[in-house]
Amino acid sequence: MENILDYTLEELQIWMKENGESSFRAKQIFDWIYKNEWNFENMLNLSKKTIKNISENFYIGIPEIIREIKSDIDGTQKLLLALKDNNLIEAVVMKYKYGNSICISTQIGCRMGCKFCASTVGGMIRNLTAGEMLGEILKAQNKIGDRISNVVLMGTGEPLDNYDNVMKFLKIVNSKYGLNIGQRHITLSTCGIVPNIIKLADEKLQITLAISLHAPNDLIRKKTMPIANKYSINQIIEACKYYINKTNRRITFEYALINRLNDKNEHAKELSNLLKGLLCHVNLIPVNEVTESGFVRSTSESINNFRKILEHNGIETTVRREMGSDINAACGQLRRSYMKGSLK
Repeated sequence: MENILDYTLEELQIWMKENGESSFRAKQIFDWIYKNEWNFENMLNLSKKTIKNISENFYIGIPEIIREIKSDIDGTQKLLLALKDNNLIEAVVMKYKYGNSICISTQIGCRMGCKFCASTVGGMIRNLTAGEMLGEILKAQNKIGDRISNVVLMGTGEPLDNYDNVMKFLKIVNSKYGLNIGQRHITLSTCGIVPNIIKLADEKLQITLAISLHAPNDLIRKKTMPIANKYSINQIIEACKYYINKTNRRITFEYALINRLNDKNEHAKELSNLLKGLLCHVNLIPVNEVTESGFVRSTSESINNFRKILEHNGIETTVRREMGSDINAACGQLRRSYMKGSLK
């Protein structure tokens, strides 16, 4: 059986025609699914024949919530979700004045090996399908009883390492017959797979691209990010220039500040020179302290000094607001704790 969430409306219409059904039934089914009806038997405007036909060929791949934690500070909710094959993924729902945002996973585990990230501990198991990513959002919306209007592909996994499934997900989530979330309300974060940044640029989407840079030079980057051994910072910057030229979209550079490693004034000046003239924005992130890494977050003084130097050099900069800091809302932490048996 197939997950019906992996189908676009057009694909389901074709399937219906090929299997003796009227193509308009596809839209009826999608209407029910996106109104949180996940049992074919309850889709009242479908004939018994149609229900039998789709039930024998499809399931609706909504994950089950295994554990949930809600922040007492800002209401951020972290969901540990079980897929049909019992693999575990995470999603984080954040509430803002402008609406609800969700940070979703794109893979089960991750093979990029970034040393400050809990998602990479244990490596990668497999890619998520487009429908499994979509299922994270549908389940979260059902849980909070409200619409999610912003999506961030920054949870467990490297989105550009799962390129085809992610592109299909973006198509479905943006569709007016799907969740109808505008491309400009979607952010995709990558550690810097250069060929796929270029490939993404050629798609000419209007999503926001975020680059996990975390260092002003290759020497420092190689200490924390194995991908730096394959693609240099200069290659990444050239790919970013190509992306900006193709899409006219501003790029966000994510920079996790690690005490004494990449947070000195000299590093801020070097980063300023690197990004000078680019249509970009820098998001400074106090690093999440993962036990296995041994990294410690920068002091408040170092963070402020870093920001001031960037801004003085004309680089638009923000310090990321920490959401769900009391529940370890960073990607990979809840799944890792659960699998280690430290959560009951």
